[in-house]
Amino acid sequence: MLATDSGSQSLERHLTVRDLTSLGIAAVIGAGIFSTIGNAAHDGGPAVSLLFVFTAIACAFSALCYAQFAATIPVSGSAYTYAYASFGELAAWIIGWALIMEYAVGNIVVAISWSDYFTGLMDGVGLHIPIWLTMGMQSAHRYYGEVLAIMQAGQPLSEATATQLLGYNAWNSAPELPGGLRLVIDLPAGLITLAITALVYIGIKESKNASNILVGLKLVVVAVVILVGAFYVKPENWSPFAPNGIGGVLKGVSAVFFAYIGFDAISTTAEECKNPQRDLPRAMIYALIICTILYVIVTLVLTGMVNYTELAVGDPLAYVFNKVGVEWLGGVVAVSAVFAMASVLLVFQIGQPRIWMTMSRDGLLPPVFARVHPKFRTPSFSTIVTGFFVGIPALLLNMDLVIDLTSIGTLFAFALVCGGILIIDPYGTSDARFKVPYINGQFLVPLILAICGVLVLMYNQDGIREFTRALGSYEEGRHYIPMLVFFGFCLGLSWLSFRKRLSLLPTLGLLTNLYLMTQLGLNNWLLFFGWLVIGLALYFNYGYKHSKLRLKHAQA
Repeated sequence: MLATDSGSQSLERHLTVRDLTSLGIAAVIGAGIFSTIGNAAHDGGPAVSLLFVFTAIACAFSALCYAQFAATIPVSGSAYTYAYASFGELAAWIIGWALIMEYAVGNIVVAISWSDYFTGLMDGVGLHIPIWLTMGMQSAHRYYGEVLAIMQAGQPLSEATATQLLGYNAWNSAPELPGGLRLVIDLPAGLITLAITALVYIGIKESKNASNILVGLKLVVVAVVILVGAFYVKPENWSPFAPNGIGGVLKGVSAVFFAYIGFDAISTTAEECKNPQRDLPRAMIYALIICTILYVIVTLVLTGMVNYTELAVGDPLAYVFNKVGVEWLGGVVAVSAVFAMASVLLVFQIGQPRIWMTMSRDGLLPPVFARVHPKFRTPSFSTIVTGFFVGIPALLLNMDLVIDLTSIGTLFAFALVCGGILIIDPYGTSDARFKVPYINGQFLVPLILAICGVLVLMYNQDGIREFTRALGSYEEGRHYIPMLVFFGFCLGLSWLSFRKRLSLLPTLGLLTNLYLMTQLGLNNWLLFFGWLVIGLALYFNYGYKHSKLRLKHAQA
């Protein structure tokens, strides 16, 4: 791995700790703070602010493990590289395949969300984009069918939702294609993907400059939102603090965790850092702390300005300021959301090609994926492929499914990175410039799990009753299979920690990530396993046969 860090295929080193921190903030402060935070607050009330803290703690355990790996193996590849070093090639391929969901598939969501904000912004200034150029073909066709069914049933069009009518009108007004299809595409989503891909292709220096500018703009806007919003906070809106109990708060796990996805993307740029062993660990921690503080304060301001029941909207920040009569700030938020989404897109488009490049260097993907542009010093072919991988689906599909799918792929990567530290450095004896502090978990891991169990028994009786009732029926009980497996992991890790004196922080990181995975539902697990099966088929048909590690062993 380290041998590829020199010569004609190496990347240029331009990034400092400030640039890396900026990239981390660029990835995290995006769709979460401008859209998904609203639905999470609607389900959990003001207590969702605590969920951001809990999720940040889970991410912090992972960040410490990422930081140690980054200080130990300062090359591109992120969790793929770390899994390769700790678990071996097959696990590395699985994690690399899962990271496609985090970066490439996640970017499809971001591109579509960016398009929604951009289209709304254009409408606001009087520039109306034809409706059939602002929606994916999949969504339009589905809504067209639903409205058609309403009409055929003899019901009035008023029975259809505004979104269904939007899709129906988009399908009807679009140019007709052969075979009865219509030319309905999300053109803004495709164009922003093309523009960001071109920027990433040109060079890391240009990309980091753009990222720094975009991050500066959105941090200013978030600060203004907090300062102005504080004057409109009504403390009575924070009561009840958790109106729907723990269950309501945990409903937002997927949305809240999706808000944090991307801080690990910093580690994909290791070969472009001036001092990766020092700067990568610092940047990950800095970005996580800054973003958590901002998320918690913004959540408290939002739920203090209006009642939590009103926040189930796609643009909660703009909504609350329009609601209290500060329309000018609502407009500023809408404009800044366009820049914020673009910065997230930028960081993910930087990350994915570098993972593919590293996998190609190991022989698991064709050599063309490792090609570095002779002038721009970027992974040229991988960058272009990533652009198509994101751009084409963003033109045609909707994003309902991929948010949870992206979250489960990311949590899987985080869990493996935490597990990797338990394998390569279980007792904190590494001589890396940064390492996870060793705390003996022999008694602490069982004790912490026992305390958590007691707290659940005391404060989540409704959830326990629902759980025991569901186990009496296969149809309902199967949705709790991930939770049952998690209980088994808890017992197993408690025993291992007691016997092997495992390091506390990576163990807690592994457990918190696995717990968050159990909250994403059985259907997402099934889709995730389906995705892994496709990945394993590709590995055994190409990667295994061309693996440089296997060929080296065969020659030896």
